[in-house]
Amino acid sequence: MVVGVPNVGKSALINSIHQIASSRFPMQGKMKRATVGPLPGVTQDIAGYKIAHQPSIYVLDTPGVLVPSIPDIETGLKLALAGSVKDSVVGEERIAQYLLAVLNTRRTPLHWRNSHNSRMEGIQYEAEEKVDYSLKNLRPRRKLPNKSGVLYVEDLVTKVECALYSTLSEFDGSVDDEADLEVLIDLQFEALQKALKIGNKGPEARLMVSKKFLTLFRTGKLGPFILDDVPDSNFP
Repeated sequence: MVVGVPNVGKSALINSIHQIASSRFPMQGKMKRATVGPLPGVTQDIAGYKIAHQPSIYVLDTPGVLVPSIPDIETGLKLALAGSVKDSVVGEERIAQYLLAVLNTRRTPLHWRNSHNSRMEGIQYEAEEKVDYSLKNLRPRRKLPNKSGVLYVEDLVTKVECALYSTLSEFDGSVDDEADLEVLIDLQFEALQKALKIGNKGPEARLMVSKKFLTLFRTGKLGPFILDDVPDSNFP
């Protein structure tokens, strides 16, 4: 039985195990796969899946479970950012603000500059065909995107990283001060709006920026992250 918080990847894990097992030990007939999706709540009931044959091995997929009450606001924001809580419960803009606060206090955009100098200088490309791209294309799918699509996403990520780097590096305030951090986040929303080419104004623009920014984060385009603070290990 696979148990965990909502949208943590339980069904995807079962499908991955099944794929590995079927490649090594071919089975007759088509085996059913667990349904997966980008939003929490896809798995509604306990369901069994056969992942191996000889010996027969079954795994139970279960709906996500959470503790009866979330102990503090930050824990709730972490769960929302990870997709374990529906965005509508907290609000996309508030989740995006929390993500920016985490990135800024950890100075992550400065690390992006140091780690990806060549990519941060910008990507020059010519589209092979005119295609209307959307961040929905970042969702997992079986068909691989064409070269133009990959370059488009890389270019978009570069612009987002450059926007966050420039606003943080040029900021005169302290990210450890709550008031200064709020000012910086407002500046970054404006920079992200330009980077993502969102022409709307007011609350609607901030909402669109938040949704696209969260999509980049959740699809791993901004890199892997651990939201919890990892304690330093003191080796003797």
